[in-house]
Order: sequence, then C-alpha cells, then structure tokens
Amino acid sequence: MRIAAVSAIVIGYDDPNDFSTRRMTTLVRVETTDGIVGWGEGIAMWPEACKATKLLIEEGFAPLLRDAGDITISEAWDKMRAHAWWYGEGGIACFAYSALDMALWDIEGKIAGKPLVELFGRQRESLPAYAANHVNKATRAENVAEVVRFRDEGFKGVKLGFAKKGLSDIGRNPATDIAFIRDLRAAVGPDFEIIVDAGNGVVWDRETAIATVNAMAKYDIGWIEEPFYPSRIEDHRALKAATGVPIGTGEREWTVTGYQRLIETGTVDVVGIDPARAEGVTGFRKVDTLCTAHGLTINAHAWSTAILSAASLHLSLASPNTRLFELKPFPNPATRDLIDHPIWHEGGSVRAPTAPGLGITVDEAVARRLTLA
Repeated sequence: MRIAAVSAIVIGYDDPNDFSTRRMTTLVRVETTDGIVGWGEGIAMWPEACKATKLLIEEGFAPLLRDAGDITISEAWDKMRAHAWWYGEGGIACFAYSALDMALWDIEGKIAGKPLVELFGRQRESLPAYAANHVNKATRAENVAEVVRFRDEGFKGVKLGFAKKGLSDIGRNPATDIAFIRDLRAAVGPDFEIIVDAGNGVVWDRETAIATVNAMAKYDIGWIEEPFYPSRIEDHRALKAATGVPIGTGEREWTVTGYQRLIETGTVDVVGIDPARAEGVTGFRKVDTLCTAHGLTINAHAWSTAILSAASLHLSLASPNTRLFELKPFPNPATRDLIDHPIWHEGGSVRAPTAPGLGITVDEAVARRLTLA
C-alpha cells in the first residue's frame, strides 16, 4: 500500500461507565493513494497525552509513512518502532504508532476484501459477552442489583473495577470487598462469572492480598486482575503460590518485549493487552503468539471507543487463547454513535462485523462533533 494522507483527532465524551467522567482518546484516519481509508485509535486518555499523540502521529510518523512509497504493514511497524527508538520504548509513542498500525490493518483487510478475523484465521465464531463495569454506586445493595441487571440483559459474566470514581467504598476495605462478592454470588447464582479488577485504585500489601483473594475464592471468582503494581514480581509470585485464583495482569505494559519479560516471570495466567496502546494490532498478535507458547489466556482490554472494540474483537476471535470479550454495558457516543453498527452482543454472544477490515464505517460527522477544540 501507499499512504497519501494521515490525520489525527482528539475526541472527548462523558462516559456513564466511569461515573460520567470526561474521557478522551486519539483517533487516526489514514488514506491510501487509491482512496482506501482506515481508522485506528491510540487510547492516550489524558488531554495532554492525547494532544502529544496527535502531534507524534502527524509530525513524526505520518511523513515517515508517506515518504516510504509502497510499504507493507510489517515494514511500517518496524519503521515506526525504529524511528521512535529514543523516546518510544513505551510511553506516548506507543499510542501513536498503535493507532497507525490499527488503521493500516483496517486498510489491509479492505484491500483483501476480508474482515480481519478471516485475514488472520478465525478460531471461533463468537465469544461470551462480559460487562466490564466500575463499582461506583453508593450502597452494596445497589452495586449488587446493577450486576443482576447485566445478567438479566444476557451478559455471561462481569469484570468489576474496584476503587474507582464514584460513591462506593468497594476496593478500599477488604472486609467490605469480600462481603460484596459474597452477596453478589448469592444474587447472580453459580453460572455467572465474577472477575475482580483491583487495578490502579486498590493498594494491598502481600498478606492482605493473599487473605482477601482467598476469601473471595470461596465465592468462585474467575481471576484477580492487577493485584499489585507490575514491578512487585515477588508479591505476584507469592500470591500465585498461595491461591488457586488465576492472576491477570499486563494493563501497564507497552511493548511486545515488555510482555515477554512479564510472561517469563511465570506470575501471570491471563495476559491483558490493549491494541490501542501496546504496539497495535501487530503487537497484540505477537503477544498472542507468546501466550500460545506458554499456555496462557489473552484478554483484550477494549475499554474505549467502538474502533478499539472492533479491532479487539477480530483479534480475540482469531486467537486460540481467548475465552471472553468485554463490553461497556452503558452506551456512550463513542460506542453507540461513532460507527454504523455498534459492537454489542446477541443472547450473550459477541460476533465480529463481517465487512472488510475492521468491519465498521466511522461516522465522520460524529467524530467531528466529539472533537476537542
């Protein structure tokens, strides 16, 4: 392919999945000399990071791609990584070339006339839909009732972010957290999976983590996500040895190299990866290959716009290592209005769009409406 034009836009929207927090991301539009358009996303999130991502895309990587002439995606990925070697082994450069890599794959699928899942090699027709939700209501009963509604709407499980913005104290007191999981299990029954995302807000020492996770395990949780800061390898190792609950981590990793180092510690069971952050679609596929070699589950962190959801869904359905797909349970403009057919489940199952590339049509008028000044 030959790249003719690249443009990036920063969009913002209020997200009911995050206590109506103003969320931001950077979208990229790439057009070939043949007029084929591809879309990507770099989920930089904070306003200054989104603006920096836009700058790197338009003034750093775009000229590189335009001047390259005929170029393959593999060549483009290598070229962008090499260009950013000094400032881009992680950090904002990864947002920028992740977005571009995603857009190039969208174009590649359109050139081939195939959705990405078929281009990569489909492994499954669908995945069970899980509601990826933040626990943020004022009372335990309200938070339990919210998850029961997700179950009743057809979701097969839930991933619950603890210690997030909102009115809840869940994630700040282990005894309260355990009681919440106990009450939730009683309310949803035995066949609905509960995954706990400790994430950035929960701060446990090793002993507290072991005691809390083991107590939650009595109520059958699917995995514990991000229980410690990534560099606390020995704490991860101790938790893994002391509990039968799988450990999910990877959200703070940036590069294939970083994921390789993480996997080689032997402390992770579920590898979380975001193709809008960690070296794009190409990066996801390389990490997926590592997961195959080590017998690990891979889980797409697809918690942003419908563009990222589409890319993550194609990748997940083409992977032998996935077992579920996360959806934001409450619609917002970036998931509902930005593309022609929002990514959603039917009867608790999620299937990829069937059109070529990402399989979506971006409504550019909506993108302009959401653009930050």
